[in-house]
Amino acid sequence: MPNKYFKPHERFDRNPHKYDIGIFVGLKKGYEDNLFIKKLFTLREQEYADYYQYHLVYFLGKEPQGESEFFSFVWQIVIRRIRYLEIKDPFNSSHALDMELLEKLLHFQKYLRSIDQWNTQKTLPEIIADQQEEIRKQQIEIAALKDDLKAARKLETQEFINIADGYLLSFVDICLQAQEALLPDTGKELVFSQTQIVWSKMIAKYFKEGNNEISSETVRRYFPGNKKDPGIKYAKVPPELKLFKLTPAKKRS
Repeated sequence: MPNKYFKPHERFDRNPHKYDIGIFVGLKKGYEDNLFIKKLFTLREQEYADYYQYHLVYFLGKEPQGESEFFSFVWQIVIRRIRYLEIKDPFNSSHALDMELLEKLLHFQKYLRSIDQWNTQKTLPEIIADQQEEIRKQQIEIAALKDDLKAARKLETQEFINIADGYLLSFVDICLQAQEALLPDTGKELVFSQTQIVWSKMIAKYFKEGNNEISSETVRRYFPGNKKDPGIKYAKVPPELKLFKLTPAKKRS
């Protein structure tokens, strides 16, 4: 069988890439599977992904649509070597080394499973069972989403609150004052939001000005994310539209 899957050590190259397979005089025909495994045995587990990808890129350079073929080839040579080591006589002199090599192969096989897009190692019943389980999970997610949508629709309304024409910014000013209002007994904020954009979205969604829709982007200019450094896009409510003043009520005796 000709060598075609793995990048070989070029003949007489004194500075080959660390993942090239073969020896100084090149790669002997028909031995690439053995030499791929031999090189694997010298690598740390953290290198397995890089090693696989290095040779995959080489193969795809010749076979651009060959990712599945490459994976299948690597999977088969790993499986064959695992089976070979598993049936070896456990009382032979190389048993300790065999177990070490088997452990490396099993770790590499685990990596291969993590990238298997083609269910290479699964039987047809296993594939069908996986698909049915995925469908079941999706059905549960869809049911949950439907419940969430149903609950959200209960809060929706076609009605709106109308602000007098020309006085949108007067209402915005009231909202800004509400953010600064503190509770007299605790000193905590009367209202609080993690972000300012919720104010502009609320106004755009539930309010109109003179029965006309309000643009969230227009209102957003008055609610800067950073009040200490609002930026050049920030706009202040004009003094002539600041018609109301939010002040604490006097305590009743």
